[in-house]
This record gives sequence, C-alpha cells and structure tokens, in this order.
Amino acid sequence: MEPIEFRYDTQLLIEGKGLDEDAIHDYFMTHFKGDCLIAVGDPELIKIHFHTNEPWQVLEYCASLGEIFDIVVEDMIRQARGEKG
Repeated sequence: MEPIEFRYDTQLLIEGKGLDEDAIHDYFMTHFKGDCLIAVGDPELIKIHFHTNEPWQVLEYCASLGEIFDIVVEDMIRQARGEKG
C-alpha cells in the first residue's frame, strides 16, 4: 500500500452570502497543508473537497464563512485497509 500523506478526505457545503470560491481556494492554499482541493459554487453555496491531516481546522474556517452542512470526514488509511470511516 502506498503511503497516504494526507489522511482525511474532508467534504462539506458552506451556505452563506457573498461567498467567493477564489478567495476560499486561495485561503486554503496559503493556510492549510493538504491536496486535492476543490472549492466550487456561487455566492450562496460552496462545495469543499480537501485532503488534509487537520480536518478540524478546515471545519473551523468554513464555519466562519457561513453555515456548514453535509459534512463528511473519511479516514483514507482506514478505507485503504478496507475498514469503515
């Protein structure tokens, strides 16, 4: 099994007003360690997908932007071993 550099596949939606997907993307790239970033949407709803070792930091930042929901944090090491979660 190939080593996994960033353990947690973190996905969520942010609902708010005046959200800027480019600004959110740039914030992630300068403040968080991770890869596979997707930050897409419109000023009212942004979908986030990000691999990181600190999903709680991602959740805290996203919650500061608006209401967060449909939150999924999956442990990719456990998945690779065939375990849940």
